[in-house]
Amino acid sequence: MKLVTFQIGTPLGPFSRVGALHGQHVVDLNMAYVRWLSDQGEAQPHRLADAQVPSIMLAFLEGGPSTMAAARRALDYVAAIGPSAQGPGAETLYYQLDTVRLAAPLPNPSSLRDFIAFEDHIAATSKKRGQPIPPEWYKFPVYYKGNHRSIIGPDEALPWPLDTAKLDYELELACIIGRKGRDIPERNAGDYIAGYTIMNDFSARDVQFQEMACRLGPAKGKDFATALGPCLMTPEEILDLDALTMIARVNGEEWSRGRFGTIHWSFSQMIAHVSRGETIYPGDVFGSGTVGGGCGLELDRYLKPGDVVELEIQPIGVLRTQVVA
Repeated sequence: MKLVTFQIGTPLGPFSRVGALHGQHVVDLNMAYVRWLSDQGEAQPHRLADAQVPSIMLAFLEGGPSTMAAARRALDYVAAIGPSAQGPGAETLYYQLDTVRLAAPLPNPSSLRDFIAFEDHIAATSKKRGQPIPPEWYKFPVYYKGNHRSIIGPDEALPWPLDTAKLDYELELACIIGRKGRDIPERNAGDYIAGYTIMNDFSARDVQFQEMACRLGPAKGKDFATALGPCLMTPEEILDLDALTMIARVNGEEWSRGRFGTIHWSFSQMIAHVSRGETIYPGDVFGSGTVGGGCGLELDRYLKPGDVVELEIQPIGVLRTQVVA
């Protein structure tokens, strides 16, 4: 499934719902499950659906594998009926994609960790500092904790941050955790991944390097915004994660291209490392870090007001952001 958080307008203002992309439509998964329950003869389908297939993404992920299985059942059921399907009270199940707004698939993560897992990227950034790759980098996957309250979604504007003169994009894949766990063996870690999305870890490089000179951070240089989207793709939809091509374009011009398979530390290794003596939770986001060549820092090219940044990783889609003054 390609899971999304979509917003619909109502007389009371916009409402956010969990959906699944289906052709040129978004299917409301909570309402689809209501329809399935009603057709099975359940007397209280709305109440049961709210518990089993919540309409908010974080609660949906907290439901774990049983919620995911129920959502797939509901999607398959209403897909067989087609776009004419409605809820038992004539509720809308299908929305035309161009009539809704896609938010970040997970607008309110439980936490945000961003790794530096591609050797080509740390080699290039270390060289710019006149330093070798730290030997510690090869011992375990290193990460920082970002601001999980500053998430932006696809086609959402990014206001120019701080007083930076070096605003940068970072081309990343992220996994989103779907199960609670602790001390997870690497061989079992894949079972804890709910899905994958594209991540743009925007950075104010001049601010970042000033604060990291003090042996802490990054903080202000990154905490202003992280973009996620356009969807959360469940693992069974991606046959070969390593084969994924990662592309960044600015104003339609390709700036970066890489392959996820060049990563040194796998998501399974990240999960095993983080969960050692520490509990991970549904809705935690793990960013891969920047693919080699996947940021302006490596290219000595930076963003400016008005630029449109597009990160593409198919079959997940395209994550688009416009920088505004």
